[in-house]
Amino acid sequence: MGKTVGKLRPVDINSVYEFKDKLGTGSFAVVKRATHKKSKKEFAIKIIKKKNLNAEELATINDEVDILQKIDHPNIVKLFEIFDTSKYLYMVLELLTGGELFERIVQKGSFTEKEAAVVTRDMTLAIKYMHEMGIVHRDLKPENLLYSDTSSNAIIKITDFGLAKFLSTSSETMSTPCGTPGYVAPEILKNEKYGPEVDLWSIGVILYILLCGFPPFYDETAAGLYEQIKKGDYDFPSPYWDSISDEAKNLVSRLLTVSPKDRCTYKELLEHPWIAGDKARDTDLGAQFNKKLQQFNARRKLRKAITMVLAVNKLARTLGGFMDLDAKEDSPHS
Repeated sequence: MGKTVGKLRPVDINSVYEFKDKLGTGSFAVVKRATHKKSKKEFAIKIIKKKNLNAEELATINDEVDILQKIDHPNIVKLFEIFDTSKYLYMVLELLTGGELFERIVQKGSFTEKEAAVVTRDMTLAIKYMHEMGIVHRDLKPENLLYSDTSSNAIIKITDFGLAKFLSTSSETMSTPCGTPGYVAPEILKNEKYGPEVDLWSIGVILYILLCGFPPFYDETAAGLYEQIKKGDYDFPSPYWDSISDEAKNLVSRLLTVSPKDRCTYKELLEHPWIAGDKARDTDLGAQFNKKLQQFNARRKLRKAITMVLAVNKLARTLGGFMDLDAKEDSPHS
């Protein structure tokens, strides 16, 4: 496993936790619900099988553990401890039972600009905390935004730090292409060196969807989708954006700015009148919004099965022509 990370438990995990049902699977991990035998508290345990991992993948997991051990913020999933054996690495994480952001909105049946502003603020507070520590998430998307529980006052949490990167200095840049189609920043697609601003772009994409129910960039082909993103080619189509406040549109535009140096910073976002003031409207976005979000969610889940994540090494190999993925996004007219 390379270097040994803190909070390492030398004991057999089965003597400490009782494993329950499977919560999800990733490219090289399974997540299971587990009960701590002594306290009876429930956790989510990420089980990583080390056997088939190459050196790069092991290093990525090491980075994820390192980063999660440094982080302690109410809007970020918490890592409690790890167990490392010759065959497996077990990450004991906070159990989040409130479901994904978009699924929760669809189930709720109503949503307002004000609620979108709260989600955006909380997400940004977590990103501010991370960026101030030199950590860039690099894969913000709906699947990685989960609610703590099912209560009405549940808080949003950022999860999945598999692509996160720790920068040792504020001037350090990154060059590894990574992210998820539709949410990835233009500078990454242009194969340019990039910085923490990529997370603000992703927040812009998520905010756009939170206000109308469909994404800002959509095309029948992956190549077309990436061209749109690189140019920042999106609009606010009628009738879907007719009732959205000018302040909300302004913030989206500030976030979806192609040039990273001109893009809205987390400080500017948190001080924006739509977030900090009373400009976010408290009226329901309506049945039309809910229908669009429901459609987008259903297609997103379908695509999830075709592994839409552009893993670091795959994306790096294919930047020339990009992966031939079915990157068709949801048009407002579909």
